[in-house]
Amino acid sequence: MYFSERAPEDFPAPPTMAKVVAEFRVPVMSFVSQPAVEVRSVSTTGSSMNGEPTLLTSVSLSYTFWQVPGDHEDPVNLADLAPVDRAALEAPPIRPLPDWMMEQRELMRYPMLWEAVMTTRPSDDGSQTLESTLVDHLNYIVMNTFREQRTVGGFPGDLDSPATKKHIEQTSVRVDGVDLPGMHLDTDPHVYGVGVALSDRILTAVIARDHLADITIAFETLASHPAVV
Repeated sequence: MYFSERAPEDFPAPPTMAKVVAEFRVPVMSFVSQPAVEVRSVSTTGSSMNGEPTLLTSVSLSYTFWQVPGDHEDPVNLADLAPVDRAALEAPPIRPLPDWMMEQRELMRYPMLWEAVMTTRPSDDGSQTLESTLVDHLNYIVMNTFREQRTVGGFPGDLDSPATKKHIEQTSVRVDGVDLPGMHLDTDPHVYGVGVALSDRILTAVIARDHLADITIAFETLASHPAVV
């Protein structure tokens, strides 16, 4: 039996932020521009028919977190990686990689707020609410980024003490410079979640508590954000 290994240069580059924003049917939201966070990558979910994508249903933004925003070269900015992982990133790749892979490889040395801000296009049947979206987003982040502390059993395992709708409280959320009525989840020991239902979309954000004091929890439409290139 023969196996073919796909060369790194054969993998297509991920879509640009501008492409995703253009293809999404509603405006995409982000943290307001601020020194401590920088958009790192964009991911999407969508529906499909016969194996072909038909409609994007959500867009999630991941961010690099800078402990010392004014000096990205300061070692304090580096993520707390296992020695074997740090050594692998510091060594040259075993084969040439495309530029976009090299850029992402370099960013892996720094802390990431994974899929922290999500814009969701609600289902047409009205079954998807801010409450359900916020709970699902928060539990998804905990399940994937705090697995060692919070999951039990074999893969994928079960989440210990997941958030539920009963934990949600009312709050105000600043969006495009205006304070809007929203909701938050402030009971999880590892993350904080916040969200607001806008006229045509749902905005939710989940941030690790370790970074809360350094991040401004406010949002803006991505079309006016410098990361849209």
